[in-house]
Amino acid sequence: MLIFNELRARAKKIIAPVIGIAAMTYFGHHTIQGEHGILTWLQLSSQVEQANTTLHALETKRSQLANRVRLLHPDHLDLDMLDEQARRLLNLGRMDEILILTPSNVDVTVSPIAFENNN
Repeated sequence: MLIFNELRARAKKIIAPVIGIAAMTYFGHHTIQGEHGILTWLQLSSQVEQANTTLHALETKRSQLANRVRLLHPDHLDLDMLDEQARRLLNLGRMDEILILTPSNVDVTVSPIAFENNN
């Protein structure tokens, strides 16, 4: 009975710190790795930064396309733009023109033999 009373007295002294340490561990873990924790916040910040970069790129591309559409509008028709679009879409050119093919507009279906025969 004496041992039981001694264990009970020691348990009363130790229970509060153990509960406190357990609560601090629980909340500390969720502060760092929880659904609204620091690691989640860092991941979301990275995703927001990537989304903003993508948004900026898409806004730039949209602006460029809007400018090209504006140049083809019937009220202010840019004849050079119309000529460029017609030649590209119809794949036509004049006999006295020299074509310079760059990697961005090279047609992979054209064989090198076709160029050798024209020389």
